[in-house]
Order: sequence, then C-alpha cells, then structure tokens
Amino acid sequence: MSEHALGARGALASPEPIRARLPRVNLSQYRRFISPLVIVLLWQAASMAGLISPRTLAAPTTILASAWELVLSGELPRHLLVSLGRVASGLAIGVTTGAALALVAGLSRLGEEVVDAPMQMLRTLPFLALVPLFILWFGIGETPKIALVALGSAFPVYLTLFAGIRGVDPKLMEAGKVFGLDRRGLVRHVVLPAALPSGLVGLRYALGSAWLSLVIAEQINATAGIGFLINDARDFLRTDVIVVGLLVYALLGLSADALVRAFERRALAWRPSLVKG
Repeated sequence: MSEHALGARGALASPEPIRARLPRVNLSQYRRFISPLVIVLLWQAASMAGLISPRTLAAPTTILASAWELVLSGELPRHLLVSLGRVASGLAIGVTTGAALALVAGLSRLGEEVVDAPMQMLRTLPFLALVPLFILWFGIGETPKIALVALGSAFPVYLTLFAGIRGVDPKLMEAGKVFGLDRRGLVRHVVLPAALPSGLVGLRYALGSAWLSLVIAEQINATAGIGFLINDARDFLRTDVIVVGLLVYALLGLSADALVRAFERRALAWRPSLVKG
C-alpha cells in the first residue's frame, strides 16, 4: 500500500473530533445573572398574584412596556439628553477643579496648608443643606444644578489624586534625579504616572457622585431631565415610570464606569496586574 493511501487511511481512522472545533461556552460567567433573574421572576409572579400592588411597585412587564412607550414617544430620549448635558458640564468643571487643587496641595507643602483644610470642610457638608444656598446664589435655572454636580464630582478626584501624589515611592524620585530630571520632569515623568491609578479610581467615584448629585439637583424647579420625569411620575403614582427613571440612572452610571475602566486598561497597561489580565 502506498504512503499516500496509508496517510489517507490514518486521517480517516482518527479524524479530529468535531466537538474540539466548536467554541466552548463558559457557563460559569453567566452564573452571576441567575440570582437577578430569579428575583425578577419572583417579582413578576408576586405582581400577577396580587401580592404587590401596582401603586407600591409595578410589575416588570409593565415597566418594560412603559419604557418602550417613553422611547417611542421621544419623551425619554429628550429628558435623557438634558440630564446628560448637566452631568457632562458638571463633571468637566468638577474633575478639572479637583485635579488642579490636588496638584497644588500634593506638590507643595504650602499648597496643602492653603487648600486641604477648606476642601475637607466642604466635603463634610451635606448636599441637601447646600441646595437653599445655591438657589439664593445662582437662582433656579441650570446653574445650581450644574454647580451641585461639579461639587459632588470634585471631592473624589481631589482626595484620591492627592493621596496618589503623596504616596509616590521616594525611590522612584531618587531614580529620576539620578537620570537628571528637574522638578518639572519629575512631576511629568514620575509623579503623575505613579499617581494616575489613584486618580482614575477617583474618577470612577466622581462619576457615581455626579449621578447622585444630579438626582438632588433635578429637584430644583426642573422642567426636563430624568429627575423631572421621576418627580412627575410620583405626582401621578406611576411607579412604573419611576422605576424606568431609576434604571436609566443605574445604566448610565454603569456605562460611564465601564468607559473609565476601559480607558484604565489602556492607560495602565504597564502595570503587571493588568498585563496578566
């Protein structure tokens, strides 16, 4: 028998299993969704059985129908764009201010003495107590809403970035000096890259604080926005619309956090933990 025939016979005798070629589905990654799904199913069953009143909490199917109706009518996208505009403006101001103050306080002992004490005092003030003062200062337009979001997002960035700057390893500073870096070079090439992980953690906290601040801000004479949609639904006992608004807040916060984490993986690819992942 020729070598070609033997090779063909061997290929037929031991073919590669088809199952080995098919992509394997890792079911373990879907286990975390089992408990939320069970909760939703129990919630739906209790609503259908009359154990949960619609005035107390609408059924999941009713909430989905209301969300679809709000999307088709254009009402939800309109309010969503207003809320996104407020958060974007407030975040831009708050993150920039918090980062600038953290640099001043972190890179200078005098800056810390001037900046840190007022920031710590302001951080402890409750937001609801500031609302009347902001109304007196800025009126009832968009300014107090954006100011509250900016205030809420500034503190996490300041605290984490300040801690990151002060926590830079002195050995890295000494190594930078050995390579001839001046103070500006040390800040640019050593301090800021070393403090970046802490700053990104603060940015993630700032995003969460921004959405929490927006919930409070949109209680101030709002005529549009997700908060206004929730307040209007409360007046008419529409728990389905209220839950839709809360879900929108949650999804926006989760999406923003995912964007920061994606940026973190790219910006901090030099860290061993991320390289292994």
